[in-house]
Amino acid sequence: MTPSDEILDIVDENDEVIGQAPRGEATARGLRHRCVFIEARDAEGRIFVHRRTATKLVFPSHYDMFVGGVVGAGESYEEAALREAEEELGVSGLPRPEPLFRFLYADGEHTWWSAVYQVRCELPVSPQVEEVAWHAFLDDAELARRLGEWPWVPDGLEAYRRLRELRAG
Repeated sequence: MTPSDEILDIVDENDEVIGQAPRGEATARGLRHRCVFIEARDAEGRIFVHRRTATKLVFPSHYDMFVGGVVGAGESYEEAALREAEEELGVSGLPRPEPLFRFLYADGEHTWWSAVYQVRCELPVSPQVEEVAWHAFLDDAELARRLGEWPWVPDGLEAYRRLRELRAG
């Protein structure tokens, strides 16, 4: 099965399931579905940052300060957060990611309910080559410097902005 064949729950503005569709169709038609964003920090507190591969269905070759992805049909946000974090970081045995908040992302072309988590990854990472073209752990100051220099995924930037507000307030 290719990623575009993966079946997703389609949800309404209240995050209630109203149907199902293959991922490729959901993306092409702008159907609202569910995604998870996980901020992964290493033992020194640095954030895992990566550049997505050029073959990604959405936002190819963009940088992201979260690991994550779509929530499969019938899967909980919590299950997806752990699965996606372990898959993208290339580890097993991560602690369960801690939920922080949810928000509805919409940019006119894409829309999804987004659940944001954090996790400490003290294991050596070996990111999926199909998902991650480049990666590093950056401290907060280095990440802040790169925000204006690199092309970032817009949904990740929105999640990051909200996370900074949450931590500041």
